[in-house]
Amino acid sequence: MSLNRTALYPLHESAGAKMVPFAGYEMPLQYPTGIVWEHNHCRQSAGLFDVSHMGQVSISGTGAASDLEALMPVDLQALQVGQHCYALLTNSEGGVIDDLIITRRGADDFMLVLNAACKLSDIEYLRQCLPNLCIRYDSHLCLLALQGPCAVDVLAAEIEGIQDLVFMQGREGTIGDVPCYVARCGYTGEDGFEITVADQHACLVAQRLLAHHTVEWVGLGARDSLRLEAGLCLHGQDLTADTTPIEAGLGWSISRARRAGGTREGGYVGSEKILQQQRDGVDRRRVGFMIEEKAPVRHGAVIIDPDGKQVGEVTSGGFGPSKNTPVAMGYVATAWSNEGTRLHAVVRGKPRAIRVTAMPWVAHRYVRN
Repeated sequence: MSLNRTALYPLHESAGAKMVPFAGYEMPLQYPTGIVWEHNHCRQSAGLFDVSHMGQVSISGTGAASDLEALMPVDLQALQVGQHCYALLTNSEGGVIDDLIITRRGADDFMLVLNAACKLSDIEYLRQCLPNLCIRYDSHLCLLALQGPCAVDVLAAEIEGIQDLVFMQGREGTIGDVPCYVARCGYTGEDGFEITVADQHACLVAQRLLAHHTVEWVGLGARDSLRLEAGLCLHGQDLTADTTPIEAGLGWSISRARRAGGTREGGYVGSEKILQQQRDGVDRRRVGFMIEEKAPVRHGAVIIDPDGKQVGEVTSGGFGPSKNTPVAMGYVATAWSNEGTRLHAVVRGKPRAIRVTAMPWVAHRYVRN
């Protein structure tokens, strides 16, 4: 099966990237500097990521806000033009079909950024549920993420006033002579920006950003370790169609107006289940784990209590370079979810000592109002 390539592929190749299959694309896992170096560079300076495999989908038409609200527990009517929010597409059982970023571009005009692995099924679902709206997937757009403490200075040198944006705001701008859309958001826990640009101009924009001495390429390997340290979920592992927002600890993503007692309580797919869980609690919860030994505990490891009974599973795990220790997250029965609880993860048939801990391991550095 042939793999897709983003418009930035030639730059990855010339930079010596190790390319791997990911969500139907040939994507850079790492560059010659290595995952740990790239991870630390992003935390300390500015990393540039190619995330063009994500799906950028526009949805417009009369009543778009209210129609979209029937599919996700957010208050789109209160969302201002140029404002973004994190949202969850939920199914009839309250499970998470996908997590996404939604942007209001006009009164009845929205842009969704969907996860790469499920973007096509998401688009089909959206078209089935919203037959009266115009839904367009633009496969000729690139998405660059510039992340890290130096990102704002780099971009401010290119776009006047861009530093005035705060977390989850965006606007149009020009990098060189190239028109772009820039949003102050990201998936690393660091301050940063995501930049939408047409395919034909993507290499030019990337090269211009890389010309800043603080900016270096970062691949998928470090992107995963960065988001893990920041306690951020990966759809398909930490979030699935069988996982509800309440179990995942994402109750904050449900807008106040859509919660129990809100002005527009419920009214979205799966709201009955989610409202019930908000009221009565859940049987399992997503938690973080500190690993007692140096070797990481990976996705899929079974978690057992002191009597050897299975009480959960690791959904994401790896080495956290910022803390110089392995970290992991997963789900455990609620009775075992308190911070400090000692459990074991089974790795290659042997129990490894772990301890429930708070997330994130690295504090978020988003710039808010």
